[in-house]
Amino acid sequence: MNILIKTTAVAATGLMLAACTQSGYTERNAAVGAGLGAAAGAVVGNNTGDGDAGRGAAIGAALGGAAGAAKGCTEAADCDTPGVRDQPDEKDSDGDGYVDANDRYPYDPRSW
Repeated sequence: MNILIKTTAVAATGLMLAACTQSGYTERNAAVGAGLGAAAGAVVGNNTGDGDAGRGAAIGAALGGAAGAAKGCTEAADCDTPGVRDQPDEKDSDGDGYVDANDRYPYDPRSW
């Protein structure tokens, strides 16, 4: 029973942290990642080490949820990830070196 409570707490925490956007991509990907991570972690935890499937599921859910949230965040283009040119203040559609937010002609590389 203790393992079930820990697994539920980890999964709930991951979902609450991922619920900070309005697009839904982050939340859906976090939930799918947590579910797949928990299943994979339970299998690995059951077949290796001390055979504790609950601990493996908790670790898998946490890692899968974080990975899913990161994937959804990138797909939704709403997390402002550094180095990922997916935000209006980082996009340079015409490749002239000026981001679209500051570019008077964002689709004309000859003018800025």
